[in-house]
Amino acid sequence: MSAIITLEQVLSLANQLSLMDKVRLIEEITPRIKQEIQTSPSAPRKSLRGVWKGTHISEQDIIEIRREMWSDFPRRDV
Repeated sequence: MSAIITLEQVLSLANQLSLMDKVRLIEEITPRIKQEIQTSPSAPRKSLRGVWKGTHISEQDIIEIRREMWSDFPRRDV
């Protein structure tokens, strides 16, 4: 049975390596990580089509929000 190894344990062991061994570790693990990234299936993207369907924003609503956003510009306390 294999034990679960935590990131903290791996970092602790890596800190004990010499500089050259740390470089070799990086060189060894980088291609493996790249391969895992390439072979892992990405989650399908959710379509944003129709995301605003049913939302009614009038021109007056936009004007009101702009007025509210810009009401204290430029701020005196900055």
